[in-house]
Amino acid sequence: MQTHLADWIKDTPQGREADAILRTCVHCGYCTATCPTYLLLGDELDGPRGRIYLIKQVLEGGPVTAKTQLHLDRCLTCRACETTCPSGVRYGRLLDIGREVVDERVKRSALPRAFRALLRAGLTSVLFAPAYRLGQALRSFLPASVRQSVIVPLPPAEWPSRHHSRRVVMPEGCVQPAMLPNINAATARVLDRIGIEVVRPPGRSGCCGAVRQHLGDGPGALAEVYRNIDAWWPAIEAGAEAIVMNASGCGVMVKDYGHMLQADARYAAKAARVSALAKDVSEVVAPLAAELAPQMTRRGANRVVFHPPCTLQHGQKLPGVTEELLRTLGAELLPFKEPHLCCGSAGTYSVLQPALAGQLRDRKLASLETPRPDMILSANVGCIAHLASGTRTPVRHWIEWLDASLG
Repeated sequence: MQTHLADWIKDTPQGREADAILRTCVHCGYCTATCPTYLLLGDELDGPRGRIYLIKQVLEGGPVTAKTQLHLDRCLTCRACETTCPSGVRYGRLLDIGREVVDERVKRSALPRAFRALLRAGLTSVLFAPAYRLGQALRSFLPASVRQSVIVPLPPAEWPSRHHSRRVVMPEGCVQPAMLPNINAATARVLDRIGIEVVRPPGRSGCCGAVRQHLGDGPGALAEVYRNIDAWWPAIEAGAEAIVMNASGCGVMVKDYGHMLQADARYAAKAARVSALAKDVSEVVAPLAAELAPQMTRRGANRVVFHPPCTLQHGQKLPGVTEELLRTLGAELLPFKEPHLCCGSAGTYSVLQPALAGQLRDRKLASLETPRPDMILSANVGCIAHLASGTRTPVRHWIEWLDASLG
């Protein structure tokens, strides 16, 4: 793709990165076949190729309108198009650049702007947990549209107290401890079984930065990245062998820290080290699955489907890793259609685009429930909560299933 970026951006770091990405696109259109919004809406501008043209037009100094913003807003950033693309176009990064530029030039009206600010601040705040607990207490009195988003989680299991020579850092996240607190405890218990101690970062590391990044707040996201590196660094210096992520959306963000801070003289080396250490929990457990298999004691919810989050299969490029792990552990893993398609959660997407998110959730659940599983498993807090809001089939993180199966 030929490009002629405008003078105001072509020599900036963003401009140079966007130019390099744009030039890899060959207009083939393979990406449209796996784009959830294109499949729903049938509009070229609601597919990756169309959005790439819109971003190119903006960066070349063309008109920027509310319609441009709408088509970029509708993207889930699922990155299924990256998995499909034969040319290796880094679409997700290009979209982040395009959204930031468009949001600077097309000011949203007061109410949407305030709502986005509330999401950025609220989801990443220490106040989220008490607010969510209040919502759980008042759940039966909430409107149906709100009630389905407030789930009643499993109570957290006991945190292991043993010490091991192998240690990992596990960030607890921003919304997960309030929404699904058992996931972190289950992760620590499973790792304890295989001789790995989980270290909780001292102080509050908090959000990985993804919420602000995808809501167009680049500086706010970077502030959270710096804070996390500082919070995790003492444990890394003390010998932690990995940073274990049990929310795949956070994992794909942390694995990108090195790229985000590559031009920062003070933090580039630290950020690269953090990204190199970041591992999805499946990457840590999979090599030791054979040790765990003989310890499996419970065979209740054995017929399961695994919904691979987009951030796991397309973002972290780990397709099939968790599925093979589950089979090794004795799960009867049931096949279903369209495993590559997004469930519609996509961070804050289900809140900002509820109609499209609802259609995608229902389409995904129709596929997941066709083989009549005992349980739906996934690997990301947002996906689990979103899917659970539309079905009576239990939806759990696969590490919770494993912890329960170990007894």
